[in-house]
Amino acid sequence: MSDRPVQGLRERKKAKTRALIQKEAVRLFREQGYTATTVEQIAEAAEVAPSTVFRYFPSKEDLVLVEAYPTFLDALREVPREVGPIAAVRAAMAAMVEGRSPEEVAEGVEREKLMLSVPELWAASLENVGRTLRTLQEILAERAGRDVDDPEVRNVTGAITGVTVALWLAWSKDPGMDGPAELDRALAHLESGLPL
Repeated sequence: MSDRPVQGLRERKKAKTRALIQKEAVRLFREQGYTATTVEQIAEAAEVAPSTVFRYFPSKEDLVLVEAYPTFLDALREVPREVGPIAAVRAAMAAMVEGRSPEEVAEGVEREKLMLSVPELWAASLENVGRTLRTLQEILAERAGRDVDDPEVRNVTGAITGVTVALWLAWSKDPGMDGPAELDRALAHLESGLPL
């Protein structure tokens, strides 16, 4: 039996609509280009009104940048505090991808490729990475009972982020890669002290 709360019909319908809008947007971006695709075209493909698209995704960039699944940071907050920082990140990553179908993973990779290849999305993505980095540092500091600006917390956060971004870039160029498994191996290597 799942520990996840049972969603009501309305929440499930909203989640389906949101996922469909995002799926159609990514498909259109791939087929005709990000800049050439309009919100009206996305709305038509998803069979919703343009205002519905904006209700779920306040900007066109959000159609690519907003994750439809529970976020990594939410998953990290759920990992017991006694788990070390890198092991906690590994557990959160595993929880985040657990239960995703191969199609959902492929859609995520497609969004990652768009983020790296479209200048507007790259700029917005960098802002998002900066916010995520700071929040990760705050969570790791709180878990360790340390100040958020503690140099050791900053170093661990930076090492985790560096490994993750390097893998993210490699995965976007090689969609056949098993990104989650490779990231777990990379973080395990970091956790073991980076022996060569």
